[in-house]
Amino acid sequence: MSSEQNPTPETTDATGARPRRLTYAAALCALEALALLVGGLWMLVLGVTGDGGDRQQAVTGGITVLLLALLPLLAARGLLLRRGWSRGPAVITQIMALPVAYSLLHADGAAVPAGIALTAVAVAALVLLVNPATTRALGIKGPGRAREGEQR
Repeated sequence: MSSEQNPTPETTDATGARPRRLTYAAALCALEALALLVGGLWMLVLGVTGDGGDRQQAVTGGITVLLLALLPLLAARGLLLRRGWSRGPAVITQIMALPVAYSLLHADGAAVPAGIALTAVAVAALVLLVNPATTRALGIKGPGRAREGEQR
């Protein structure tokens, strides 16, 4: 039998259904985008309704956070559509989330549980994103494997 009649697991991952790991990673990125959107809107509303001294800084911060929400949102969409480029922004988002989580963990009050949740989401998403099944599903070849497809 040829490889076309009897597909290998690598071929099945590249053309078959989206692996659950990839769907979960996309969901975590979308969750982070939603949290950033809510936080940005909250900052924006507080800036507009707040006192004049901090208004400009709060509005600027809110708009910045809203724009930052686009990165994980686009990454989540790309992961769902199985676009290879989407893993980079998704990984960058998780790496950027870790220092934020660290600072939340060292704050007081309600910020500590938020830091724990952000740490859990970022680490889980990173594990899912670097998983070999995710890499194969996105069509990403590892170092030294760029010519592997040409030799077959």
